[in-house]
Amino acid sequence: MRTRYICASCGTVHEIKLSRWKCGCGGMLDLDFDRGNIDPAAWPEYPASIFRYAETMPLEHGEWSPVTLGEGQTPLIVLDDTPGVTYVKVDYMMPTLSFKDRGAAVLMAKANALGACKVIADSSGNAGTAIAAYAARCNIACDIYLSDATSPKKVAQMKAHGAGIRQINGTREDIAAAAQQAVAGEGVFYASHVYNPYFYEGTKTYAFEIFEELRGAPDTLIVPVGNGTLLLGAYYGFKELMDSGVIERLPKIVAVQAANCAPLAQAFECGESVAAPVQNSGTLAEGIAIAAPARAPQILEAVRETGGEFISVEESEIAGARREMSEKGFYVEVTSAANYAGYLKYGKTEDETLVIPLCGAGIKSE
Repeated sequence: MRTRYICASCGTVHEIKLSRWKCGCGGMLDLDFDRGNIDPAAWPEYPASIFRYAETMPLEHGEWSPVTLGEGQTPLIVLDDTPGVTYVKVDYMMPTLSFKDRGAAVLMAKANALGACKVIADSSGNAGTAIAAYAARCNIACDIYLSDATSPKKVAQMKAHGAGIRQINGTREDIAAAAQQAVAGEGVFYASHVYNPYFYEGTKTYAFEIFEELRGAPDTLIVPVGNGTLLLGAYYGFKELMDSGVIERLPKIVAVQAANCAPLAQAFECGESVAAPVQNSGTLAEGIAIAAPARAPQILEAVRETGGEFISVEESEIAGARREMSEKGFYVEVTSAANYAGYLKYGKTEDETLVIPLCGAGIKSE
């Protein structure tokens, strides 16, 4: 399988190699490969992980084998059925207790295949724990750059996997800049869940699993969005299903942001194709507190193409939603609660089938 990077801004084509993580023009990289037609009937029962769908990914045969930790195949559970049906997909039932394992497994499979001896990543928490775990699985050294305000529970999890922790006093963008500077200085693989498009080849399996569980596509997906790793992955997955003639239409994507850090929601409301950076005034939902999302144009385009919308939620709504989810038996971290708060503000119609991800386990939050 011939796979190349292609710049989303200028169209320049680049070879896949350890040192490449963005275009010379500064643009974001996407993957260019022959995706072919998807035939769900041909998906094997084994392995019981996201790599059931390995034939849809730009990986050589067996590259995933030394990496998998059994991620994916998470349950879809009815939350309520009046009106229509609302499901929660319990994506915190993963090796590191968040959906980020989907992307980390594929990204680290590629890093391992390329011969990486060390990776560097930056994260608000969950992506860092996932990269740390899968780096450990591959016996690859790993440094994670984080805010000095990151949940101690997440930091402890990364340290347990042997990652070097570099905590920065600054914005999420400051942390990314520090990681990128270290990548350039050390000449190592940048395991970025934002910049490296292999990550989205993992998160697109969220869509494939929903399709199999529902035997079709839902009407609506409600997704929390900061950097857009789950939103874009779900969009790409359902788009591949539609392009292959397996489904007839894309689910509507309803994106949820914390009102205290909502650059995408503001850009969408103003009809903009890019999102101007905002000042993060502080939110409990650290996983979506991204003031300047690098893939904003792609996120906005995906929501618009599906006829979707953005919902902003207040801090009091997030806290209340977390309590309500706990009362229903789901102990989720705060970012997942923000998503449920968005659902409570969304006007679900009769006969609408809707899916909400539970992205992270509650024990990861303070």
